[in-house]
Amino acid sequence: MEGSAIAMMIIGIVIIWGGLAASIVNAVIKARQNRTKSNS
Repeated sequence: MEGSAIAMMIIGIVIIWGGLAASIVNAVIKARQNRTKSNS
């Protein structure tokens, strides 16, 4: 039981941090696209 609980916690943390990282990457890409469009 302890092993499965720890595994679930790790999976949950990875999903949460993965979502945060994905949102940050998407924001950075959009910002770069907007900058290139405005410059050109």
